[in-house]
Amino acid sequence: MKQQLAELFHRRFACHLFEAERTIAPADIEYILEAGRLSPSAFGLEPWKFLVVQSHDLKLALQTACFQQQQVGTAGAVIVILAKLAELAPDSTYAQRLLAREYPGEQYDLALANYRNFCAATDLRAWSVTQCHIAAANMMTATTALGLDSCAIGGFLPDQVKQVLHIDPAQYEVALVLPVGYCAEEAHEKLRLPLAELVDYR
Repeated sequence: MKQQLAELFHRRFACHLFEAERTIAPADIEYILEAGRLSPSAFGLEPWKFLVVQSHDLKLALQTACFQQQQVGTAGAVIVILAKLAELAPDSTYAQRLLAREYPGEQYDLALANYRNFCAATDLRAWSVTQCHIAAANMMTATTALGLDSCAIGGFLPDQVKQVLHIDPAQYEVALVLPVGYCAEEAHEKLRLPLAELVDYR
């Protein structure tokens, strides 16, 4: 299992052009989404929502909102990961329901108090977006395990994406645009800095 996972990490790469005519099986899309759903999140709040865009016209509109990056328009599906905003407020029904699930019984009051303090000291919008990136990483690995490819798109116009998909800006921020599908280009050599240049032990 360890070797298989390492091979997936080595094989995954950012695909910049997909085979536009090839569709993705519904079971494969669900597998990718499940990898996102099962991802860890702080306080167990699961601050993400996944929009699966398969409409040709919507994908082209999203491509425009993503600075015309062609992988968006040619993907078999584009998963837009939304970061929850209003539901993360400490007094929201959503936050309290999930905190009660994560910290049952006598743990709940202390957990809620800690969460209130955290929210008061944190940029919740930015925090929610970064949490969504955890789910995105797992979804990209799951995509590779299926023999498909992906490309994490962080370059987009958030307001334009929200307009295209009719997203309420009070409820969600756009965290990431994730095209997935069958790559139309050869995988390039994986180039990474060596661990010795990245890691200090103290």
